[in-house]
Amino acid sequence: MSEVLFYHLSERPLEQVLPEILEKSLQRGWKVAVKATARARLDMLDAQLWTYREDSFLPHGKETDANAALQPILLTNSGLSNHPQILILVDGARLELASIGHFERVCILFDGNDPERLAEARADWKAISAAGAKAIYWAQEGGKWVKKAEST
Repeated sequence: MSEVLFYHLSERPLEQVLPEILEKSLQRGWKVAVKATARARLDMLDAQLWTYREDSFLPHGKETDANAALQPILLTNSGLSNHPQILILVDGARLELASIGHFERVCILFDGNDPERLAEARADWKAISAAGAKAIYWAQEGGKWVKKAEST
């Protein structure tokens, strides 16, 4: 069964956390889809992934690219043409419960300082747990990730 990881961002922003998760996913040989709700956010992430470190970049493309299905990391707000093993949801992008089983892992990254995003994450936790999927809740504390909860 797939696992759903919740990342409560409170100390470091998405732009710093996302590349670390993407690197670890690629090291496992997984294809990744990063789904956001706004095209502007995808454009910003696209630019950032090319330059997030001086000595490296993360190979990726956007869903509008001609070779989107071949990308190891796909930035999207609709389709998942690269058939990812991991789906990362940001900025309130929603998860369809019926699709959880299509992925090895789903990561929900949300701004813990945004009451709307926090409420969505709580509702998602309840729905995912009720559906029988394994859910793990991580929060930032003192620069480290601390596991706060795990459903059974």
